[in-house]
Amino acid sequence: MYGHNVSHAKNRTRRIFKPNLHNVKMNVGGTRKTMRLCTKCLRIWKNASKTQEKAIETKAEEAPVSVSA
Repeated sequence: MYGHNVSHAKNRTRRIFKPNLHNVKMNVGGTRKTMRLCTKCLRIWKNASKTQEKAIETKAEEAPVSVSA
């Protein structure tokens, strides 16, 4: 994306908006890989992993416990 920097005196100079990329180590298919992801993708991935963990916890709580006498 592109646009302008605008000073207080309303002078305009060209600028470029670049994505906010971070180097992240992730497990992909059982192997650890370094990837460059934008912050929005990281937030989506982080929230998805949290919801998966909660789903696993609730399934464990709902599972019937068999008691043998």
